[in-house]
Amino acid sequence: MTENVRLSAGDAAPDFTLPTDTGDSLSLKDLRGRKVVLYAYPAAMTPGCTKQACDFRDSLASLQAAGYEVVGISPDKPAKLAKFREHDAITFPLVADEDKSTLTAYGAYGEKQLYGKTVTGVIRSTFVIDENGVIERALYNVKATGHVAKLRRDLGLD
Repeated sequence: MTENVRLSAGDAAPDFTLPTDTGDSLSLKDLRGRKVVLYAYPAAMTPGCTKQACDFRDSLASLQAAGYEVVGISPDKPAKLAKFREHDAITFPLVADEDKSTLTAYGAYGEKQLYGKTVTGVIRSTFVIDENGVIERALYNVKATGHVAKLRRDLGLD
């Protein structure tokens, strides 16, 4: 298995400008001055990804009250992300990284184990980025279920 790039606390968060579920584009630099929770997920409208997105949606008010913006990133097309947003009432931006370059820069795309096999795909990950664009936490291979609650505890929000 080849080694994937891994970000750590203190690393500069790779900048990006990507299309969103609303047809606009979103740049990380546009969020400077705010804390960002960027989470990478494999595919919109799948059971695990839906559970995780709904957990972030349901925690959004308390995350925003603590100064965090939430952004989801996947290799899905913007049109599929729009359907995901509408179907599950997602209330934060979803960005499309169809060529997977941003996911790769974050170490969230590459080889992983799936049901005992080595496959290449999105590595479910979460990045907490400070107001200056620096990684505070880089969490790889997170679970879809229960991750948001654990993140909230780790951030001192519960």
